Amino acid sequence: MAVVLVTGGAGYIGAHACRQLAEAGHRPVVFDDFSTGWRDSVRFGPLIEGDLLNSADLDRAFATEPIDAVMHFAARSLVGQSMTNPELYWSTNVCGSLNLLEAMRRAGIARIVFSSTAATYGEPDLDLIPEAAPQRPTNTYGSTKLAIETMIGDFVRAHGFRAMIFRYFNVAGAAPGAEIGEQHQPETHLVPLVIEAAMGKREAITIFGQDYPTPDGTCIRDYVHVEDLIAAHLLGLGRLMGQADRLGETSAMNLGIGSGYSVAEVIARTRAVTGAVIAAKPGPRRSGDPARLVCDASRAQAILGWQPVHDLDAMIRDAWNWHRRGGFVE
Repeated sequence: MAVVLVTGGAGYIGAHACRQLAEAGHRPVVFDDFSTGWRDSVRFGPLIEGDLLNSADLDRAFATEPIDAVMHFAARSLVGQSMTNPELYWSTNVCGSLNLLEAMRRAGIARIVFSSTAATYGEPDLDLIPEAAPQRPTNTYGSTKLAIETMIGDFVRAHGFRAMIFRYFNVAGAAPGAEIGEQHQPETHLVPLVIEAAMGKREAITIFGQDYPTPDGTCIRDYVHVEDLIAAHLLGLGRLMGQADRLGETSAMNLGIGSGYSVAEVIARTRAVTGAVIAAKPGPRRSGDPARLVCDASRAQAILGWQPVHDLDAMIRDAWNWHRRGGFVE
């Protein structure tokens, strides 16, 4: 059993990590300031309320629990907001991560699984994006995540850390049984937005751009179920914990299913899965939206033995069940 500090453990992906860690016999310890997370999602292990920008909070967390490793999810993650308020993103994401790494070093903790993003690649013109693709982010959010990757690499080389870096594509879905799921304020992700339209909570779903060089003119993205995504994190944690004699290593891996769905296809599949009438309306292209982002996840499959098992219909069905349950209540 490992005791794992989960930063951002009250958020969408962090809460699912805590659930799977607990199911696997580990002890997840949530570290969260609730700036975006939900208290109702903290149900799989103890909570240490704190702020990454406060080094004393981090030192208290490492002194309170016998931490073996860290899963680092805490971050600001709205692309549009990152462009209008970059100082918030550089402070929270980068300075907060530096505080975390320094606190880990002081506490003698050298293993970290980091939640990065495909946004570090920017707009590559590739059918499948490998980890070796140039990292040229086009927004502040992606730039901060790339800076954290670089910082972690420096700690690996200088201080003997071991790190697993996962670059996510589009994450969707919810836990089986609708125990926890995806809920943001404001909501910006396509699958929950379409489901809100299916539930009558919004008049229509806006399709931003219908003239892209894709089969139906709408953007194509790679979607991965949150349960599959977190399964890769547990495999990564096992690799870090199982090779104590190999400190000073880092691995970066893409997480996606290796095929894409267009915005129009996501809407059509949601109509089919839910049986709901979903109105859609055209909107202008959004600046910086690439036509196609689909990952090559063969490295995670080869090194970790990871294999995603959920398709888009399963992601939509689980999210639909979660939203019909009513979501988190503060």
